[in-house]
Amino acid sequence: MTGSRTEIIRDPAHLAALVPEWRDLWHRSEIATPFQSPDWLLPWWDTFAPGELRCIAVYAGERLIALAPLYRESGVCGPRLLAVGVSISDYLDILIDPAHSDSVSALASAIEEMEDIEAVEWNEMQPDAGALRLPPPSGWDVRRTAASPCPVVALPEDREQLRNVISPSRWRHLRTAQNRAARCGETVILQGDVDNSAALLNELVRLHRASSRKRDDDVFSDPRVAEFHAAALPQLARLGLVRLYALSIDGHIAAVYYGFQHRDRAYAYQCGYDPAFAFQSPGALLIAHAMKQAIREGAREFHFLRGNEPYKYEWGARDRMNICYRLLRYREHRAHG
Repeated sequence: MTGSRTEIIRDPAHLAALVPEWRDLWHRSEIATPFQSPDWLLPWWDTFAPGELRCIAVYAGERLIALAPLYRESGVCGPRLLAVGVSISDYLDILIDPAHSDSVSALASAIEEMEDIEAVEWNEMQPDAGALRLPPPSGWDVRRTAASPCPVVALPEDREQLRNVISPSRWRHLRTAQNRAARCGETVILQGDVDNSAALLNELVRLHRASSRKRDDDVFSDPRVAEFHAAALPQLARLGLVRLYALSIDGHIAAVYYGFQHRDRAYAYQCGYDPAFAFQSPGALLIAHAMKQAIREGAREFHFLRGNEPYKYEWGARDRMNICYRLLRYREHRAHG
């Protein structure tokens, strides 16, 4: 790309110093999600740091116009670049200034010059992800495959129209759950903010562990996951990205919902409930509340994120397939076919 310069960032302190420019680029990107923000990815790196940092930054003058947050991993798959945030981030991507869409060529050139890299991989990308526009470097091949289904609800403009989106059986279930909860005592929905977010996160971890025992899907089994969220949540809350709700029934926290909202999209990230209140379906009551609040704030889509659990479709969700995008050097392509 003419008139640009590219920098490979290997030092975490250097990457942290880039936050103001990084956040500005994130705001300029029309398709960016909270999972591309520095306030999500830097705490991820500080917590996990699974390899050698290899972020690629492209500048036009002093202005950051593209950023590919990557790291080098050496394992059974050989030396490859993976996206910072992998595993617990639902949408992975690069950031591109819309006014400099050709900056992807500079990113590709930087990858081509890394002689110690055999592959670059982005899992779980949205269908319109910026990384999909990255051209394969010379001597590289491309593989694009389907990843996970991510059910998405097209939200109505008015909260009163939500009943037309939700399945009749789910709507009846909600009415029953509300009545059951009311018979147990006073029901109150608490909204998370900067001051109480840490306490509500602790409740979420406790309730998710309790409610996941039978399902054997405790995402917090690795203590670093809770540590990451505790580190990221305060700043994400200050930026207004977090949507944290807790349902109290008769003075007891029965469920906690943890999600995000950015531009016209809401993201349902995690939920936990107290098995003692399973009869009152507190998780469903919080999802309904989160949807109504998202509509009130102008959201047009409600993303349930990865997984095709049946309950998501009762809320009116339709599958949107994530994409895995891989760049492979020809010598690896020949070796692994």
